Amino acid sequence: MNMLRKTGYEGRSQISMVSLDELVPIDHLVRKIEYAIDFSFIYDMVRDVYCEDNGRPSIDPVVLIKIALIQCLFGIRSMRQTIKEIETNVAYRWFIGYDFSQPIPHFSTLGKNYVRRFRDTGLFEGIFHRILEEAARHGFIEPDVLFIDATHVKASANKNKYVKQIVQEQSRKYQDQLDEEINQDRALHEKETVRKKAQCHAEGGEGEHD
Repeated sequence: MNMLRKTGYEGRSQISMVSLDELVPIDHLVRKIEYAIDFSFIYDMVRDVYCEDNGRPSIDPVVLIKIALIQCLFGIRSMRQTIKEIETNVAYRWFIGYDFSQPIPHFSTLGKNYVRRFRDTGLFEGIFHRILEEAARHGFIEPDVLFIDATHVKASANKNKYVKQIVQEQSRKYQDQLDEEINQDRALHEKETVRKKAQCHAEGGEGEHD
């Protein structure tokens, strides 16, 4: 008869010398994408909307796109939830180049960067379209798994044309979804700011009567 052995939990607080790279399986999808797709073209595309030598620090545009790609590829329902997933997912952190100690950008910060750099430029959709097309070409995603609300795009005899149709629709749909989520977040923050100002004003007014 085998002896009952209880698992200890000392490992939870034990410090280990390990890198993110060691923890991500060699066959993980994000690793395959990283090796197959060159994301450096993004820097050339966004050069006109970024200032390299002055101004406030901004989120790396490649990181912005990779976060969006994680949401799309793994079917995460929102950008806010995607950021929460990245905080605790080793493979996702590896993909965007953030180690264990680096805080993942807050959703509001990401939204401000997106609005400041990409809103009304067509850049985000163009970049995301190209990345999705590359991912489909390498076989990392199937066009049929890119859901486009109730829109149905019929399969074409020309598979490449079909893939381009699906990718174009998905890119547009994703940008619309992200715009809506960011707008909702900004509206919520504006309401909260107004509420806090009103509360401070009321408290200040009460103090003047004392």
